[in-house]
Amino acid sequence: MNFEDFLSYFQKAKESDENFVVVTLVGHQGSVPQELGARMIVNSSGYFAGTVGGGKLEKTAIESAQEYLVNGLEQSYFRQINLQKDLGMSCGGQAQLFFEVHLTKRKWNVVLFGAGHVGQELTRVLLRLNCHITCIDSRSEWLEKLPSDSKLDKFQLSEMSEFANQLTSGDFVVIATMGHATDLPILKKISSMNLNLPYLGVIGSEVKAKRLKQNLSEMKVDESFLQSVCCPMGLALGNNTPAEIAISVVAQLLQVRDQSIQKGTS
Repeated sequence: MNFEDFLSYFQKAKESDENFVVVTLVGHQGSVPQELGARMIVNSSGYFAGTVGGGKLEKTAIESAQEYLVNGLEQSYFRQINLQKDLGMSCGGQAQLFFEVHLTKRKWNVVLFGAGHVGQELTRVLLRLNCHITCIDSRSEWLEKLPSDSKLDKFQLSEMSEFANQLTSGDFVVIATMGHATDLPILKKISSMNLNLPYLGVIGSEVKAKRLKQNLSEMKVDESFLQSVCCPMGLALGNNTPAEIAISVVAQLLQVRDQSIQKGTS
């Protein structure tokens, strides 16, 4: 499979809404049944496309990738296979395979309005977790500071509140924009939608929270919605530096997520 064909199959795998693993032959000793760089794609259902040599080697690679997916693991890994000792093959070489895990199915979606100092730290902490992050900001220069990652989508919108139309029930929403004037339109838009958001947090002090909820009340926003807004957001720990604020917010997100899971299984 040439590289252009691989990219085509890779894109199809990403669009399939099914987690998958790219297995690549990255090294060998002695004789192996494929050239270095040979690739194949394996999803939880089994073989998807490509080859790393066929036969027992490929069967073992597919089983290894599937086991990894079934167990919900997400860290990519190397595996060295002795073709004679491990698989009983006569060629007697050793193959080094790299298993690169790609998670397309993520139940935990975090939508972050604001790519400023706190947003930068929040994104970097969240990228270490099994979630998908969407970050919206009106400032391209701040969005460009964010890491490039398959788990992160970035959107530049002059009116950030417009993205509220893309929210779905189950999203965890964090609002950390430039200030009160840009937070308020987002909250007003969300209040008009019939969404079941497990978490809706806004950065700020107790004073800001009081003013924010007063403004929303003057806009005839339902009291039930006002009660659902978590402001100030984050657990009561750490100081007011962006990094420690981010840790306190992510800790609260994890707390709410785990409580939601427990409710769903009880």
